[in-house]
Amino acid sequence: MPTSRLFKGDFVHTPSLGSIEILRDYVLRTNVKGDIDYFAPASSPESQSISAGGRPTPIPTGSFMVPTFCDLHLHAPQFMYQGTGLHLELMKWLDEYAFKAEEKLDGDLTLAQEVYERLIQRLISSGTGAVMLFGTIKTETNLLLARLTQEKGPIRAFVGKLSMDISSRPTYVEASAQDSISAARDFCDRCTDMVRSMPEHMQLVEPVLTPRFVPTCSPALLSGLGSISEQKNVRIQSHMAEAHDQVQHVRQERGEEDMDVFLHSNLLTSRTVQAHCTFLSPEELRRLATTGTAVAHCPLSNAYFSAEPFRLREALDAGVRVGLGTDIAGGYSIDIMDAMRHAVTVSRMREGARIRASSSQERSHAEDDIAKPLSIDWKEALYLATRGGALALGLPKGCGTFTVGAPFDAQSIEVIDEKTGEGVGGLDFFELGDKPWDLTPDMVEKWWSLGTTRNRVGVWIQGMPIM
Repeated sequence: MPTSRLFKGDFVHTPSLGSIEILRDYVLRTNVKGDIDYFAPASSPESQSISAGGRPTPIPTGSFMVPTFCDLHLHAPQFMYQGTGLHLELMKWLDEYAFKAEEKLDGDLTLAQEVYERLIQRLISSGTGAVMLFGTIKTETNLLLARLTQEKGPIRAFVGKLSMDISSRPTYVEASAQDSISAARDFCDRCTDMVRSMPEHMQLVEPVLTPRFVPTCSPALLSGLGSISEQKNVRIQSHMAEAHDQVQHVRQERGEEDMDVFLHSNLLTSRTVQAHCTFLSPEELRRLATTGTAVAHCPLSNAYFSAEPFRLREALDAGVRVGLGTDIAGGYSIDIMDAMRHAVTVSRMREGARIRASSSQERSHAEDDIAKPLSIDWKEALYLATRGGALALGLPKGCGTFTVGAPFDAQSIEVIDEKTGEGVGGLDFFELGDKPWDLTPDMVEKWWSLGTTRNRVGVWIQGMPIM
């Protein structure tokens, strides 16, 4: 359970897209619920009074606090084979790897517990404090996952029991649309009941309705899930317009686009997070924004399984809420820091293509608005990983920032060893000499570019230390 805590030192956050605030020598206090109830410069009279009576924990010289990361898209059972099978196209990869692994965990809860406990450890060590998880089709396996995220962290977890009444694997499919709808409703009720007796601020796990994607869900199933979400105010997650072979499959089988299938089923709402969306045009992104649906941008897995990069800048300009996802195991890295870096890399390649097209006066379907820059920078990527992800997930007010009233979800980052004055891990700093410690944007950017788990020395969720 949380207790009141007091910290003094440097804090870094990105309260809005493109902005970064380095708050040097501040005092932060949390209440017994783990929410921030005081945050101000240490030099203020009130901070000095609070510090005199409370003995704050110093954030060491050479370190700073930053909000924990949000991972909007991760397949929990696929963590078992993370980093393999990436030579295949999406639909073949699902058949040969994903469905088999998920079915295996559904049949072996001991193995599932081993995989999920290690997954949670990896998430915490990577600084991830909130995650939206795809599970399997069996209710008990997903309830195990929900329980472990609450007990072994806790971390903020949105756990989804897969719904799929169509499958290329006869042994891994639900019997009918009605059976799948009933199972989804039962899972939501039981997952909610799991934390109902806890104080509200400790209810960190929520169920998510999870139609895998259109090819594995009949129209009846999708409509039924849309009705449950509306009736119970439950969140929704799925994949949309992800890969060329998947998009073509939906067009042939349903006679319309992915987005329209979801829209007609009442599954594009302010409670929805859709992964990928790489085949959405700028106009479709503007339509998506009107529904309130958020997007989990997964740049690494997009590089493997999609023939298109996500139109990130266009989505942000259209007002779509966007966060980052690792997409384990379609992406091989569980670290959101890698997702941030890949997001910038892909955007810069898109910008290069825009510049070439502009200079040659050639337009393509991939660059509809040739006049606007398409790249993002590291500060914008950090926003997507923290505040942007929190908004996309609908986390409590203020999450992803250090503001009064927000939950204290934070990670402590060490860039310079206080004792030796040397950079930590892969970070090297020169010409520091005997200068007083002064955290600069360049230092934060160096951590963003080169930092690893070696630089992370503490993690707190809802005011509770979990690392």
